[in-house]
Amino acid sequence: MSDVDQNDVRTPSLVDALIPLCTLALMIGGALALFGLDALDGPIQTALVICCMVAALIALKNGHPWSAVQKAGQGALASVTSAIFILLAVGALIGTWNLSGTIPTLVYYGIQALSPAWYYVATALICGIIAMSIGSSWTTAGTIGVGLVGIAAMIGVSPAITAGAVISGGYLGDKLSPLSETTILSAQMVKVDVYTHIRNQAWTSVPAFLIAAILFTALGLGRVDAEVQSEMQKVVELNALNGIYRITIWNLLPLALLVLLSVRKYPASISLLLSAIFAGVLGAFLQPQVYADFLGSEHLTPVGAIAAIWQTMANGFSMDSGIADVDRLLSRGGMAGMLHTLWLIMGAVTFGALLDEFGLIARLIDPLIYRAKSTGGLFLAVFASAFGLNVVAGDQYIALVLPTRIYRAEFAKRGLAPQNLSRLAADCGTVTSPLVPWNSCGAFMGAVLGVPTLLYLPFCFFNILSPLLSVLYGFTGFKLVRLEDTDNS
Repeated sequence: MSDVDQNDVRTPSLVDALIPLCTLALMIGGALALFGLDALDGPIQTALVICCMVAALIALKNGHPWSAVQKAGQGALASVTSAIFILLAVGALIGTWNLSGTIPTLVYYGIQALSPAWYYVATALICGIIAMSIGSSWTTAGTIGVGLVGIAAMIGVSPAITAGAVISGGYLGDKLSPLSETTILSAQMVKVDVYTHIRNQAWTSVPAFLIAAILFTALGLGRVDAEVQSEMQKVVELNALNGIYRITIWNLLPLALLVLLSVRKYPASISLLLSAIFAGVLGAFLQPQVYADFLGSEHLTPVGAIAAIWQTMANGFSMDSGIADVDRLLSRGGMAGMLHTLWLIMGAVTFGALLDEFGLIARLIDPLIYRAKSTGGLFLAVFASAFGLNVVAGDQYIALVLPTRIYRAEFAKRGLAPQNLSRLAADCGTVTSPLVPWNSCGAFMGAVLGVPTLLYLPFCFFNILSPLLSVLYGFTGFKLVRLEDTDNS
């Protein structure tokens, strides 16, 4: 049967556009009500697949052929190929870094070096510096972030607040790094120089991070119980790590390799996998007893080392030391552990692609542009569009690219320089993505940090403040660049 003629395709109505969103809200709310945070273990994924079906039925009702629905779905899955391989690589890396002693060494030194009172703000600063150096919030969270959240549980501070600090610092560095692919994309979409974009971006990112740092400091200083934590307990935990692993600076070589590969702009998935494999091989020489214990044998053989590395990359590492915090920190990782997250991401981006492809998103956004009479109203419309796309489309790239594409002409029409839009789209699209549990970024952060998105969300101060400041600048006119200013420069 031939495809339906284009003349038979109908423009979607407002009701058409609202039905999938109402279905999503109803099913996500129902999943959370019935299953709580366990909803991310399957119920929300199922809800997203059903929402894809609803969007597909509306497309068919409006005259689109099934082949167009299939093509849209295929395009959605193709768009997250890179994210899929990064997630699998991070799973492998967490497993081998635990097996080889890299994460235990980071925790061992971190417990001794970081005071509980200053822990949250120090976490945000460390992650900000690393993310700015390598240009990736995901890599930062999946490596240093994992260790910092692990340390938090062992020194008596909140893993949820720590995760918020990791994400706040990671996204600050990501936003201000010329190595970041989202930063480069933000600039390219509006055709401005990347350094012009970064300079303009700093006017919201730096104040937002300073306020976040003050809040993290206040939360840390307010934890009197953390300051008076039993030193004996800390000694027990340190001795446990030192008794299981051979703690040495050489265990951090896989981290150094990862930083080097990232700075040299190797693809993230390749950098992560190379570091994972290197950690596994190095650990076989530095931690032979850990490998042997993991395999359930007395001595480690070359074949056994290969089996341990392979098994850990696939299914993760597990430890039974008898100390709950140590076991909870180390028993993680593996590509298999990321499969629920991949299921979530694939469902979310497919749903978003169907809404975009068949005009349902445009049907909702066009009225926002029409009603945005003032500059502040226009900025608020961009925020609503970008954050809304993070919720319904489930992918930060959709939330970044579509608003810049849709609003670019309107900004030019109102005499606003394109770097205003690139900053706004990055603040409202990129930065808010980890706040949504079924978004690819929210799912990733929850999976690798081991803290559910809804628990760390209130403490992602930077990610909440950046879009608020960006919209506020639109209403006040602060640091807005006009086209005539760029023409005269």
